[in-house]
Amino acid sequence: MSSPNLRHSVRAIILDEDDRVLLCRCAVPDPAPAVVWVAPGGGVEPGEPTLAALRRELLEEVGLVLGADPPHVWRQRVESPGYVAGHDGVVNDYFLVRTESFDPRGTLSDDELAAENISGLRWWRPQDIAAYRGPDLFSPRDLATPLTALLAHGVPAQVVRLGL
Repeated sequence: MSSPNLRHSVRAIILDEDDRVLLCRCAVPDPAPAVVWVAPGGGVEPGEPTLAALRRELLEEVGLVLGADPPHVWRQRVESPGYVAGHDGVVNDYFLVRTESFDPRGTLSDDELAAENISGLRWWRPQDIAAYRGPDLFSPRDLATPLTALLAHGVPAQVVRLGL
């Protein structure tokens, strides 16, 4: 049996001084239309170092320039055909970025962001994510749980594995 064709992506858990997390609102058209709030980031290009991809994605999507290399805190692996177009699933590597609150505005135009299904950015408090009962989804679905643990215990000694 061949190994699955997984898309490798990087994501940043960007936390401000009030422990709010910055998330992107993605309107996903397929397989069923949905709105999903995700950490900023995206695909790693072939041959591109992981942290270089993270730096590129954060500059493009939210306008954040990273200084030091952020710690790797989570890994999410989802194997599900159709989850990501052209792939059998995704591997998301999450990095923790602490910063002062800012008004996110990256180098991509609104049209370029829309082409990536991004239709907005918002700072969320972890308790608001946990209490949310609306139609939108979060990725990972239980984002409030690992986020609360990260805030309570700091960077884990080993990378935490996340589910869907």
